Amino acid sequence: MSAKYLPITPHDWMTDANCATTSPDAFFPELGSPALDARKVCAVCPVKAQCAEYALNLHVRDGIWAGVSARTLRRRAA
Repeated sequence: MSAKYLPITPHDWMTDANCATTSPDAFFPELGSPALDARKVCAVCPVKAQCAEYALNLHVRDGIWAGVSARTLRRRAA
């Protein structure tokens, strides 16, 4: 596993997440690359709200969470 991926503390809701069966690479695209694959997975995810809360609580700085970049997620929560 690459150092760019966060260590994840398992939560019950994570087993219902669409990303559980998707490569983490989709959620951590190279700088400037579109994250369309991740956004499609997140668009229909039943636990998108829990994902967003988790990312905000961890103060993540990278990746796609709940269908948006970590930066956008933090900005929306402010």
